[in-house]
Amino acid sequence: MKLEIAPSIYISRRTLLRWAAMSSVAGASPAVWAQEAKTARGELAPLNRFSRMVQEWFVDQVRAAEEKIKQRLAGLKTKEDAETYVRSVQERVRQSFGPEPERTPLNARVTGIVERDTYRIEKVIFESRPNFPVTANLYVPTNRKLPLPAVVGSCGHSATGKAIDAYQSFAQGLARLGYVMLIYDPIGQGERLQYVNAELKPRHGNGVSEHLWAGNQQYLVGEFFGAWRAWDGIRALDYLLTRKEVDPNHVGITGNSGGGTLSTWLIGLDRRWTMGAPACFPTTIRRNLENELPQDTEQCPPRAIALGLDHADFLTAMAPKPLIILAKERDYFDVRGALENFGRLKHIYTLLGKPENVALQIGPTEHGYSQENREAMYRWFNRVTKISDAQTEPALTIEKDEVLQCTERGQVAELKPRTVFSFTQEKSRHFAEQRGQPAGQALKDAIIEVLDLPQLPDEPPDFRILRPVRSRNYPRRFATTYAVETEPGIFALVTRLSDVSHVSRPPQDPRPATLYVSHHSADAELRSEPLIKELLGGTAGSSSSAVDSDAPFYAVDLRGVGESRPDTCGSDQFLSPYGSDYFYAAHGIMLDRPYLGQKTHDLLRVLDWLRSFGHRDIHLAAKGWGALAATFGAVLKNRVKQVTLKHGLTSYAAIAESEDYNWPLSALPPAILARFDLPDCYREIAAMRKLRQIDMQSAVAKFE
Repeated sequence: MKLEIAPSIYISRRTLLRWAAMSSVAGASPAVWAQEAKTARGELAPLNRFSRMVQEWFVDQVRAAEEKIKQRLAGLKTKEDAETYVRSVQERVRQSFGPEPERTPLNARVTGIVERDTYRIEKVIFESRPNFPVTANLYVPTNRKLPLPAVVGSCGHSATGKAIDAYQSFAQGLARLGYVMLIYDPIGQGERLQYVNAELKPRHGNGVSEHLWAGNQQYLVGEFFGAWRAWDGIRALDYLLTRKEVDPNHVGITGNSGGGTLSTWLIGLDRRWTMGAPACFPTTIRRNLENELPQDTEQCPPRAIALGLDHADFLTAMAPKPLIILAKERDYFDVRGALENFGRLKHIYTLLGKPENVALQIGPTEHGYSQENREAMYRWFNRVTKISDAQTEPALTIEKDEVLQCTERGQVAELKPRTVFSFTQEKSRHFAEQRGQPAGQALKDAIIEVLDLPQLPDEPPDFRILRPVRSRNYPRRFATTYAVETEPGIFALVTRLSDVSHVSRPPQDPRPATLYVSHHSADAELRSEPLIKELLGGTAGSSSSAVDSDAPFYAVDLRGVGESRPDTCGSDQFLSPYGSDYFYAAHGIMLDRPYLGQKTHDLLRVLDWLRSFGHRDIHLAAKGWGALAATFGAVLKNRVKQVTLKHGLTSYAAIAESEDYNWPLSALPPAILARFDLPDCYREIAAMRKLRQIDMQSAVAKFE
């Protein structure tokens, strides 16, 4: 008897009874039932025995960095110690963000004025870079004695930028209390979309989507999207200080969420602020990591962790000027981190003789610049400026979006400006003209420096022998998987195929070996990838190194894929633009250890491991994401005698110079195009050994 439970899926009565028993006894979830159905259809659950490995390794790195910060702070005993620390922080923040660009003319203009009862709103467009317009609203109190204190407002994520209710509210509230207030649209929000169609509608969404799209690509040319965002804020301050209505002795910065991020960075970068109130962002890098909270490209400063910087350090750069942290009890930015920040800052401010100049407000609600936190900001700024003694928010009238727009059709794109992408493309082309074609030792040195590869130990890595998993339907009868420890806490999972049972260490074997580097999963690709069948001698196109039907063959998952694919950042988020693969790539950049460099290190150690078992000559084969590490490994290791790359990337310039691309952040080493590109590597490999490239992929390659 067979029963139909879904179209075209027939399950035996015996299987259904087994499921029912399992459900009633073990409380099986729908996911278990779904996997049982897959098993009945001959599908296999993916192997993932090290799913927490990458997360815990990063946690260990960040905890160690945080402990160094705590020890350094604990060693500060005098005012002079604190002053030295503040100067050090300021220098390290600048190192992270890089040098300031040239201050070019603002070319500011007012495109309209909205008159209200106690203030006016000027619609302003200025250029933070040549032909790179910033749309802003300047709230100017009327019938007040000039000059007045002023505040720059940095918006958080919202489709309408400066016009969203919460951000209009704090801008208007400050204006009604007597502050000149400039609030501007972030890149990719409000009137500043970078990717639009002919109707000026977004091609890649807005906010987070645009930030990742523009920001990930920028790394290839050594730019940081957060520095671009911060430069807009610095130029906003430049514009504000040109206004006769503004008192330069009282200039503050505030913003919420993504605007809280930029407020934090701006406090660290510019000494002209006299007061600050970042909201719903400052916590600690460790809390965000441990809580598996991905953040935009601009929220992950390059080398920040390696430089000993945390959120509190960016704020410390303002000490001892007045600063209040605005947090929320129910925020996803962990309030425990805000409390830790406050403790660190209080220590510094106390040593500097101004403990009263730092404060913490914890609102009772969820994420957002809600009224209780806005009022805390008003009171704090009023305490500094004495412009008002108001304790609560004045009555507000929220404007419609179109009332506040600075452009006729609501997008700067109608002005035919430059975009972030156009600058990235231009810089990539400039590097191509300047760098030449590095080769030999110069290319090897460049790879080591760009990927931040550590010096390899003399001894081969230790390894574990995992218990065999039966019935994986691999192309050879037996398989043994080894967890090769490439550095403390990190394992590359290497599967050895054989026609005879082998459950111990690999045998000493002087024959050449084939090592296949997986795209997403060695386990799955051993069953389904045609290239592997060919490498094992199953097709007419098989390579000479695999003629022997039992020639040594290994397949490896480097960290972060296959058997160590992270199960973090939510359910099944690995391949999403904001998922776990992106999450660790961003943290790798903050650690100054690019994720792709970490994977390449794994591969180099596996090659050392194979050598310890007698394999002097290696045929290195790889697919997709794995082809990147394989390319670098082949250049660096002379024992690689043959290279086969399937679905490899044609060049990094192709990504940097294309408005559309599909390669993830984990595949993009920072500043690589300043030194070399993949074609340099391919030439080097081809000159020294046999290179075969199969169906190479452009910037817009789509991988599952």
